[in-house]
Amino acid sequence: MTPTTSSIAILGIGTAVPPYLLDQADTARRLVEALSDKPDSARWGRRIFKQCGVQSRYTCEPNLLEEAADCRYLPSGSPADAPSTAERMAVYKRESVPLGLQAARQALADGAVEPSAITHLITVSCTGQFLPGMDAVLIHELGLASTVTRIPLNFLGCAAGLKAIGLSRQIVNNDSHANVLVVCVELCTLHIQPSGDRESLFAASFFGDGASACVIGSSKLHHKPLFRLGQEHSVLLPDCAEEMVWEVGNHGFDLYLSPHIPRLIGEFIPAEVERLCGDEELELWAIHPGGKGIVDNLQSEFGLSDSQTAHSLGVLRDYGNVSSATILFVLQAMRSHLQDIGSAAASGIALAFGPGLTAEMIKIAYVPAVLAQEQPVGEAYV
Repeated sequence: MTPTTSSIAILGIGTAVPPYLLDQADTARRLVEALSDKPDSARWGRRIFKQCGVQSRYTCEPNLLEEAADCRYLPSGSPADAPSTAERMAVYKRESVPLGLQAARQALADGAVEPSAITHLITVSCTGQFLPGMDAVLIHELGLASTVTRIPLNFLGCAAGLKAIGLSRQIVNNDSHANVLVVCVELCTLHIQPSGDRESLFAASFFGDGASACVIGSSKLHHKPLFRLGQEHSVLLPDCAEEMVWEVGNHGFDLYLSPHIPRLIGEFIPAEVERLCGDEELELWAIHPGGKGIVDNLQSEFGLSDSQTAHSLGVLRDYGNVSSATILFVLQAMRSHLQDIGSAAASGIALAFGPGLTAEMIKIAYVPAVLAQEQPVGEAYV
């Protein structure tokens, strides 16, 4: 029997970060020191580090905590001394798996789902690759069935985490017995460039490392507070292909982010939200904090309160932009807050953006434990 849309839910969420904390003020200090021979770049870098909305981030690379003269990722020495792409991918292979395992185990425990019950595994990353991939390691280490359906989503950017959630909803909608484990791992700081150009400094100012995971399946009676999932919507915005570019270079991946992105998202997204939700009142807004300007523009366009954007900006402040993994950090923070305040049922939307420009969005509904116990599975969407 295929469940109705309202019974499909995020059953459990897990997050993980590496052990090294990048304090934004200290990182800016070391960056400015590294740019001592480029005063214009140093001034611009200091300003963007201060204004981007980040106070702390995490990195898997301890060398990024070294002083400017000893940090191979900062522009203090010759670019030839910077880590090559091969070196960075070796670090990615070593550090990504433990983070993915930590987040996945948390998600399984949070959702009270046995590894043997997982039927599909979606692994998501745009900051590194290796084969056999992370999916093969996760199956072995977590004790998943060797026959689990593996779906890797690679190099899709920040929107890929929400794309994986939407794909998972479709899988469960077609098979009520399916349980999908989504694992997103992003080590963005491995791609900090030893350059003083504005594009490199902007990217270096707010990306962080981390992993997130979730289990998506049919919600049961007597469940803990959770998010049920409604219809998803994906759109490629017109004439925006060159606004966000992510290419493989000799010293990591080269990222270009256009300053026009917040404006373009503010211009195109309201019509897409209306296409998905009509005139439905949306209380909850889980916005991927691709940058403070994106959240600020959407807050202005939709007339959102500070409390409605607080979780997105809070994740940006404490973790930075963790690419595809970020949306689950936001949903976890939102769920925890709603549970703490004893919130009643509330409906809303999750949104994320990536190269293309691509926008992913999905309807969500918070269901507190008391309602999950009393409401039969299959009733109308909350």
